[in-house]
Amino acid sequence: MRQRLLFLSRWFPYPPDNGAKQRIYHLLKELSTVFDISLITFFEEVGAAPEDWFSLREICQDVILVPYPYDRPSRLASLRGFLAREPRWVVERDSPEMRQAISKITAAQRFDLVLASQIDMAPYALAVNGCPRILEELEVSVLSESPGRETLPWMKLRRKMMVKKLRRYLAGLAPSFSLITTVSQNERDQIRKLVEDTVDIQVIPNGVDLRHNLTWFGEPVPDTMLYSGSLTYQANLDAMRYFVADIFDLIHAQRPTARLKITGKTHGVNLQPFTRNSSVRFTGYLPDIRPEVAQSWVSIVPLRVGGGTRLKILESLALGTPVISTSKGAEGLDLKPGHEILIADQPHEFARAVVQILDSPELRSELSRNGRQAVIDRYGWEPIGSRLVSALLSLPANSGVAVYQGS
Repeated sequence: MRQRLLFLSRWFPYPPDNGAKQRIYHLLKELSTVFDISLITFFEEVGAAPEDWFSLREICQDVILVPYPYDRPSRLASLRGFLAREPRWVVERDSPEMRQAISKITAAQRFDLVLASQIDMAPYALAVNGCPRILEELEVSVLSESPGRETLPWMKLRRKMMVKKLRRYLAGLAPSFSLITTVSQNERDQIRKLVEDTVDIQVIPNGVDLRHNLTWFGEPVPDTMLYSGSLTYQANLDAMRYFVADIFDLIHAQRPTARLKITGKTHGVNLQPFTRNSSVRFTGYLPDIRPEVAQSWVSIVPLRVGGGTRLKILESLALGTPVISTSKGAEGLDLKPGHEILIADQPHEFARAVVQILDSPELRSELSRNGRQAVIDRYGWEPIGSRLVSALLSLPANSGVAVYQGS
């Protein structure tokens, strides 16, 4: 008899056009082979296209949408969030509509498991008792980086207070979950420092849709570099500011015809620092990014902050486009430097690696072949999803019923 799974999602996972949505969508597909799934998800758009609903209804028995609770800035709300024991976002973005949707569905039917995707959904999973709870894709490494990114003393102090509050919150939250999953061993090590040894933490890595990406889209164009990622996300914006300010001129000195394409949304971002360089082009949001990636000579990932693992790297390698990344960008990925990916952490090292690939079709071909095979061997969603399925099926039925007592 199939078990029933209540899946709580921060992201409406279709179309799967960012890393979080891709992970949720593909894990839902794999989980649906074993579980009957009810999906309750926040939704940020005005309405879902028919094909969006169709794709999700193929794998979920129920799909319930709840409007995302955007911040409502006010002095009173800010003060309440500042004084609360929980992190500010827990207080300011609490959704009565989400709680009502969960209460209604759990009153109508019994679930064998409840899964909260990302920490945003953890508070809502606590309302479901009598079955194991799973916190999926927890990331905490970004916490240790947060204060260091600030330059103003008062902002640094504020960040430190925020990190301390979040660490305390996680320590109190974790025992209420039977299983916590994360995407890399590094993240697992960071989480283990914060929670009790009795909490089960397992690595379920990110993956790539092999059927979707092992496709031919034409010959790569010489002297083209690509960065895949919306600049509305701070880590992406930092990476591109760093690349254009500190690395691009070093490349141009040796390859004056080198060009950079940046994909993804830019709404609300100051693009003036980029437009000074005529070799930088923004594609905007692309419904299908694969042709742009596949026809680029090399993908660059000069990330300096952020957590998790980078789906953009796996997708690029699956499409046959070599990747040059910082150590931070490739963190958590089982890829061999110099063989399946190039790693460079200093501006002159990064520039030299780019020029090497732009200069050498033979090197590009070798990295392309090795990188694609690495993804095929290690990062297909089906075996990754099977690992999560096995982890859920092994949970005792009476686990995870502890009541959250706060931090």
